[in-house]
Amino acid sequence: MRVGIASDHGGFALKEQIANLLRGAAHEVVDFGAVQPNPGDDYPDYVIPLARAVAAGTVDRGIALCGSGVGASICANKVTGVRAGLIHDVFSAHQGVEDDDMNLFSLGGQVIGSALAWELIETFLKARFSGAIRHQRRVEKVMALEMHPIEH
Repeated sequence: MRVGIASDHGGFALKEQIANLLRGAAHEVVDFGAVQPNPGDDYPDYVIPLARAVAAGTVDRGIALCGSGVGASICANKVTGVRAGLIHDVFSAHQGVEDDDMNLFSLGGQVIGSALAWELIETFLKARFSGAIRHQRRVEKVMALEMHPIEH
């Protein structure tokens, strides 16, 4: 599988570990940066190009990291076609794909360790969208929001 990965300084160390594990598991890794830890960098500079690649289909799935994972998730979800979730548990790692067609996985480099992160990522990458009618209907409603945002 072709997997895109991106992080700012807050997720940099974990990103490097995950990228190596992905390569070791025979995945093709596309690294959107950062290429070195820089406390002055900003996660949108790396997460937006990753999210665009996920939306365009140039990578099969995306993994975005920042310190908490929250900012990376919010940022990725601003890109049309991306369905990102902040994941720190095994159930959500597969359920987000199976029920919600999640295509970008966000996690916090300062929140979880590399062993759990790897278990979550393996679960995310193995999961497939169920295509069940109720799930497809829900995903279509969410995607419709991208075309016609809710006004307040």
